[in-house]
Amino acid sequence: MATSVRRTTLTLPTAPLGPGNPLPALRPRAEVHRVDEATRATLPAGMARQMAYEPLRSVLPVRLRDGYGRDRAPAALDAIVVENDRLRATVLPGLGGRVHSLHHKPTGRELLYRNPVLQPADFALNGAWFSGGIEWNIGATGHTTLSCAPVHAARVPAPDEADGGAMVRLWEWERLRDLPFQVDLWLPADSAFLYVGVRIRNPHHHPAPVYWWSNIAVPEDERTRVLAPADEAWHFGYTRTLRRVPVPEWDGADRTYPLRGAHPADYFYELPDGARRWIASLDAEGSGLVQTSTDLLRGRKLFLWGAGPGGRRWQQWLTEPGTGGYAEIQAGLARTQLEHLPLEAGEEFAWLEAYGPLSADPAAVHGADWAAARHEAESRLEAALPRAAVDAAYAAWRPCADAEPGESLATGSGWGALEMERGGYELPGTPFDPATLGEEQEPWRRLLRTGALPGWEPGRSPADPGASLVAPVWRDLLEAAPSTAAAEYHLGVAQWHAGDRAQAERSWERSLRCAETPWALRCLAVADTASGHPARAAERLLRAVRLILAMGSEPDPAPVLEAAGAAGAAGAAGAAGAPGAPVAVSLAAPPVAVDPCAMEAAEAALGREAIVTLLAADRADDARTVLDALRPGIHERGRFRLLRAQVLLAQGDALAARAVFDDGFEVCDLREGDEALSDTWYAIAERLAAGPGEPVTAEARARARAEHPLPERYEFRMRPA
Repeated sequence: MATSVRRTTLTLPTAPLGPGNPLPALRPRAEVHRVDEATRATLPAGMARQMAYEPLRSVLPVRLRDGYGRDRAPAALDAIVVENDRLRATVLPGLGGRVHSLHHKPTGRELLYRNPVLQPADFALNGAWFSGGIEWNIGATGHTTLSCAPVHAARVPAPDEADGGAMVRLWEWERLRDLPFQVDLWLPADSAFLYVGVRIRNPHHHPAPVYWWSNIAVPEDERTRVLAPADEAWHFGYTRTLRRVPVPEWDGADRTYPLRGAHPADYFYELPDGARRWIASLDAEGSGLVQTSTDLLRGRKLFLWGAGPGGRRWQQWLTEPGTGGYAEIQAGLARTQLEHLPLEAGEEFAWLEAYGPLSADPAAVHGADWAAARHEAESRLEAALPRAAVDAAYAAWRPCADAEPGESLATGSGWGALEMERGGYELPGTPFDPATLGEEQEPWRRLLRTGALPGWEPGRSPADPGASLVAPVWRDLLEAAPSTAAAEYHLGVAQWHAGDRAQAERSWERSLRCAETPWALRCLAVADTASGHPARAAERLLRAVRLILAMGSEPDPAPVLEAAGAAGAAGAAGAAGAPGAPVAVSLAAPPVAVDPCAMEAAEAALGREAIVTLLAADRADDARTVLDALRPGIHERGRFRLLRAQVLLAQGDALAARAVFDDGFEVCDLREGDEALSDTWYAIAERLAAGPGEPVTAEARARARAEHPLPERYEFRMRPA
């Protein structure tokens, strides 16, 4: 049959993404995939150089997505199906273009790990991510900020158009590096392999750092083996060490079987120069999925969760009970995911990938002779899809990469259209239609056209200051714009991102002089923390919380939040009244209509930062006051239950803190690698073991671990305990 492309819907139990976080991500997020200078000095020069090249300072201008929960209900998701008589690929354009399913029709086999639910978790660079399928990771080390964002999609003529071929193009503007990219998917007639053409372009007049890893989730059991053409790999564990290890045997186990590792780990395979680029995951019968590509996509990787309690708990967390486990096989532009590559001005990276079924002799695949196992898999791949055929498919696709899209299948963001209007770029094949410009882009479009950024006007919900842009060209426009509370606020965000912290603080102070808002106060609090002034940061955040609580109040609000400490009512750097004086709430613009979801997101975000900052400043009573002032829907969340336990412990009530854990809670936005649950549990246990007011000795710590083992529901540690 000729290839068909159609739109449909896919119904999955889904936890809604919820509102985004309105606070700009001024701080770098906790990122586990980093190594220190001492480790970098031991690495090959080229690898070390690429690790040091343009690491991500923050996820700005992208906003954090942390408003999701864990209550799932059936939801219809937009999907695109690409199908021939041998394969059926299902793509989710509203979720980063994820390939949710790759179904082999002759055998009825699903080649990917297909998650039966859509459960966001905090794994993406900006938060929300979900497991399963094939994802396209671009931007910087980690899961892309587009993991749960829409991308553009359209039908495009395929290389075999004369035979009825059709292709699906996905494209977007990647905002961390300001680079447009496209992913073209097609199934030639009678082909058992899905072809994927990828192109990243740099339309600017300066080099840009590039990161790309195609991430493929595959089913996993005790007999799953991952094969790649390598005798060595770079092992990265969550102790942040990178070392060269032999393949397959290392440290007493065959690490090509994912469940033979105890803890989560990455293995970046060292493929010899000239070797064919491929990786496969095969089951006990020698069957499974293989991925191969043209040579530009040089890296191959295995990620495993391991058989230990932390990895198993994370696997359960990401899906529903009774679902089998998964591992990830990946393919990238560099040898490891800790590296970024320079893309010169006006240039592009382009390559072709192929995904399909592979069947090999199980005795050879699972034999003790690693060279024979690799040879068996590679020879079967060569028979099914010769290396020359992949190169030929790439050559056939290249002229099609510039083809203008036809029927629209999905719509992405308006950020690409804004950049096209500003830069006037020529990007054949990936149009960014001005019709996609929306409310988020409108203030910036007006800045571009008039030289002035619209102010925060009456009638606008006060719960969101709007998205910031931080690229140098936008910073220049903001510096020339008339001074308003909004313009100075956004200018400060851009200056902070550029590393000009002194100017950023001055801009935020000017914003406060124009109008007192929680947004500028919070930014200054971040600056205070970074410069070693925790007390001043705490005061600013207390003031910001008072403002946001007043914004969400009825016309005759209850008394505003009063701090417990004597200094609690004091102003911060001119933003509040004299010490001990009542605090008058000043609003930039009295709200006419308040978006309740946005207001709750703002209250949660500011409340969380205020509590953490107050605890760091040894002001547990004030932290408790803030926590109690938040609306019930917030302080009943798992994140705030954890904060309550930490506050109670800081107040000296370890028994009450332990009771919070005993009652049970789930931190929906627990970050990959975050050990806050286990750290807090053992801090409570140590205090209980030591006794009130007594020092926590080594003996008390040992007794705490013996008498208070961490419950399984809180075990998320990804490294040896």
